[in-house]
Amino acid sequence: MTPTIQIVGLGSGGEDQLTLGVLKLVEQIPLRYVRTSQHPAVRDLQKRGIDFESFDGLYERHDSFEQVYEAIADTLIEAALRLPGQIVLYAVPGHPSVAERTVVLLRERAERSNVALRLAGGESFLDQAFLRLGFDPVEGFQLLDAANLGREHIRPRLHTVITQIYDVFTASDVKLALMQVYPDDYPVVVGQALGVPGEERVQTIPLYELDRLSDYGNMTLVYVRADADERLRRRSFERLHEIVGILRSPQGCPWDREQTHQSIRKNFIEETYEAIEAIDNDDPDGMKEEFGDVMLQVLLHSQMEEEAGVFDIYDVLAELNDKLIFRHPHVFGDARAKDAGEALQNWERLKAEEKRRKGVQERTSVLDGIPKDLPALPRASKLQKKAAAVGFDWPDLQGVFDKIAEELAELRQAAEEESVERRREELGDLLFAVANAARFMEIDPEEALAYTNRKFVERFAYIESRLRMSGRNFDETDLLEMEAWWQEAKQRSKNGS
Repeated sequence: MTPTIQIVGLGSGGEDQLTLGVLKLVEQIPLRYVRTSQHPAVRDLQKRGIDFESFDGLYERHDSFEQVYEAIADTLIEAALRLPGQIVLYAVPGHPSVAERTVVLLRERAERSNVALRLAGGESFLDQAFLRLGFDPVEGFQLLDAANLGREHIRPRLHTVITQIYDVFTASDVKLALMQVYPDDYPVVVGQALGVPGEERVQTIPLYELDRLSDYGNMTLVYVRADADERLRRRSFERLHEIVGILRSPQGCPWDREQTHQSIRKNFIEETYEAIEAIDNDDPDGMKEEFGDVMLQVLLHSQMEEEAGVFDIYDVLAELNDKLIFRHPHVFGDARAKDAGEALQNWERLKAEEKRRKGVQERTSVLDGIPKDLPALPRASKLQKKAAAVGFDWPDLQGVFDKIAEELAELRQAAEEESVERRREELGDLLFAVANAARFMEIDPEEALAYTNRKFVERFAYIESRLRMSGRNFDETDLLEMEAWWQEAKQRSKNGS
């Protein structure tokens, strides 16, 4: 006889909720296990003289529910293999195929072990939830596991039932996840032992009190009603996509409808620089706003392509997800990267491989691939890195300093000439050489210059403040006095004042 495990569902209440078929199986099969004895049907059956071997002790011996469930599955498979001529009965709360992790594990392991599985359904706790909480799942419904609940799972437009809330710690995690979408005082329903006479409790509480209850257990659930209030979707990406679509629709904004990729190209650039300024200013509120403005530009351009039937924002996300996973095999695969440098090398190698797979035309120059509209200083730095990668580089930093001195001398000579073109050329050569020095010293020249710009603004502002304090303007001072104030500002910044 093939080793067999018979799984039965005990329903969500006492023996009155057992199906006749399940009751017969329980009576006929003497080798009985139950995931937990803390269930009304188990207590009722024990009064009839029907006993089970419970796995309750495993909950105390393991650190996580997943370890408990794996131990249960292993024990049942071993029992079936040890007693191939005898059916092993395994009873679970509710229905075997609804929110029962041990059954999932048994399905996976039974096939590998040549153990047959049979299932007999019982009334699910969901049947009682629909009945006692008074909602119709056809309106839109989702069942979520408290152990794996995240912001991305929560959809306010659907009736939501959250299970596996065994203790106050899990309840606290559920509360924090829900608070990312709902107000702190939003009403939620806590149901305990639904449909069990004398034990059923249903109470509505504000969300912030969810982890202040003390009677969580195996038969606890949390219910959040469906709500069409758009304010609950204000933190969702789907809502943003919907708003941009409305703005571009015939019923939307006339200005937004008229825009094209080219007409708002400059907006993309401006918003990006404003976001960079917020970063440089270490301004969290500014970053929050400016990152949103950059995201809006991405959504608008993607919406234009969606209207043309080419791609939509979700295709953009899919492309990005695939790229990040493919280019990080040391995170999502078996490859290794001992440091950031090696990780970057992997990225560049896989980037080239990715383009070959897509049939992107091979570049004719090692300097290809740098955006032509990139600001000149970071573009110079990238050009030098690509040239250096194939050996076109100074042997050391001293050679770069010598080049800077050479270019400075040529600029001095050009400054005495009348040719603007010559002066521009020599100034560019000097800046290019300085950018090369930054590369050797592993300094981003754009960041270095941005830092100096901020420093200049702060020190010049100090000069202006001293003038205001003295009731004067720039016409009433001179360079000597301003230089003295500049040195004061410089000293103050060094002292941290």
